[in-house]
Amino acid sequence: MSISKSLVSSFPSVDEEDALTLYGQRFSSRLMLGTARYPSPAVLEAAISCARPCMLTASLRRQGAFGRDTSQGFWTLLQKMGIPILPNTAGCHSLQEVISTAEMAREVFATDWIKLELIGDDYTLQPDTLQLPAAAAELIRRGFKVLPYTTDDLVLCQRLLDVGCEAVMPWAAPIGTGKGPLNPYNLRMLRERIQVPLIIDAGLGLPSHACQVMEWGFDGVLLNTAVALARDPVAMAGAFAKAVGAGRQAYRAGAMLPQDVAQPSTPVLGTPFWHQS
Repeated sequence: MSISKSLVSSFPSVDEEDALTLYGQRFSSRLMLGTARYPSPAVLEAAISCARPCMLTASLRRQGAFGRDTSQGFWTLLQKMGIPILPNTAGCHSLQEVISTAEMAREVFATDWIKLELIGDDYTLQPDTLQLPAAAAELIRRGFKVLPYTTDDLVLCQRLLDVGCEAVMPWAAPIGTGKGPLNPYNLRMLRERIQVPLIIDAGLGLPSHACQVMEWGFDGVLLNTAVALARDPVAMAGAFAKAVGAGRQAYRAGAMLPQDVAQPSTPVLGTPFWHQS
């Protein structure tokens, strides 16, 4: 799916020159939004309109493709929003399931973009770290632009780059937990060692979590549960959009270095002598 300049330029951006670039395509927004678990289609539509994400994720396996009236209405709603769809392979537990789901998504949505999810553990929904690089390699061989959902393991992320992924999506915490970054050391090490775009996917619960990882230099975040299950999903979508923008702006501005002792914020030089006693 080609993304027109007019569509990209309609998204809010602090700096057009700082647009997120994935597989050679530019996006002004650095927020991706999931489309599951919202209380109603109307709330989903309003949340999307408020956040204006660069992509919407959707799962064929979980929604069901065109089989029921509700599914048809869901796809119609997403198409109406005019925001690129990022199909995912959620719910897949084998390489063959991943390939079949990705090929179906390409046909339904007419896009080569795919968010690769290959689950290895049903309790934590942790990715299958042993099969993930092979799955990514096969999808890339078939012409997909792969955004792999992975853990915060540095070696695994490097292997995904080795097979041709041009971006990686590490978790901050297990899917749907809302705990925020559980291992700041690993995440900051990833940012230091890996130069391709890194998008935090899964585990964020608060706008402050999103702002924090953006301040560390991550290139974007993908959210679903934190917005969909909020008391007011529309307001929360807007709050996350602002937090992502603020975190990115703070990262580019360059934070002061932490100090071990207090430092005066006003100079002593020139202060009247009676204020120096």
